[in-house]
Amino acid sequence: MAQLGGLDARPGARKVILLTPRGFCAGVVRAIDVVKIVLQLYGAPIYVRKEIVHNRHVVEELRDLGAIFVEELSEVPVGARVIFSAHGVAPSVRQEAKDRNLQVIDATCPLVTKVHLEAVRFAKRGYTILLIGHQEHDEVVGTRGEAPLATLVVSSEEEADTVQVSDPERVCYLTQTTLSLDETAGIVGKLKQRFPKIEGPPAQDICYATENRQMAVKAVANECQLLLVVGSQNSSNSRRMVEVCRNQGTPAYLVDDQRDVRPEWLSGVQTVVVTAGASAPEHLVQQLIDALRDRWGFAEMEEMQIKDEDVRFSLPAELSQASRLTQLAV
Repeated sequence: MAQLGGLDARPGARKVILLTPRGFCAGVVRAIDVVKIVLQLYGAPIYVRKEIVHNRHVVEELRDLGAIFVEELSEVPVGARVIFSAHGVAPSVRQEAKDRNLQVIDATCPLVTKVHLEAVRFAKRGYTILLIGHQEHDEVVGTRGEAPLATLVVSSEEEADTVQVSDPERVCYLTQTTLSLDETAGIVGKLKQRFPKIEGPPAQDICYATENRQMAVKAVANECQLLLVVGSQNSSNSRRMVEVCRNQGTPAYLVDDQRDVRPEWLSGVQTVVVTAGASAPEHLVQQLIDALRDRWGFAEMEEMQIKDEDVRFSLPAELSQASRLTQLAV
């Protein structure tokens, strides 16, 4: 594992620090594998409700293979096969799929399913659920759908200061899995001040990959001049990495790929850190590194491993018979 003290490049050299962990998390690998396996088993077309993961390049690749992405189930022919995205869906969506006789393969990330189950458990106990997250994010929409009459979305410390609950003695909080650790801690702190008896999940809802990537950024933010995060604009975890770095005073930008990099960002920069959100393919990272070297002279490259990751998720039960195909390349 590289040490932070090794960040200083030799005088005059421009250097790239490549962070690990970065890129695909276990839930994203699983979701992409699901689409590829279903396409191989049954052939195109296969319908996918919403983006399978929040990355434009991944969606385009799967579309080229025969996946048809739709916003609503009403766009899927009756009786067709449909995949639910990694972000999860509300029970009303599952019921609609049943009513339309759709053949469902559920690619919801197991860590999102965990939050859904927590929401159901608290709702059955008569609790008001304060769901910390971004109001219109697909994951929040799905989780809120588990108990819509009992759930209030809280997106900021300001909202935590003003949210009203029917019984302060029976209130809990859950969180979206891809939030900023620091921002979430601030919101939870406010809620605990207002509702001393508030309960939370047995274990943190923010997923391991989101936490690890933010901690890696924090570890180097003060030792570089620029951070570039590979990820799409609608990727919550990718956007949070940019915020974490900027909050420490270092410029940071989110790029879909190397074509988004602006030369003025690199003016006067000797050391740039490169990482990727949990739904960004590794080949985009390598293309960015190549561009930094070939166009802007970042000739030195060091990979810095901040933490090990070896999380794996099994395929959905609907695809258990296709286990022989789980080694498909992502």
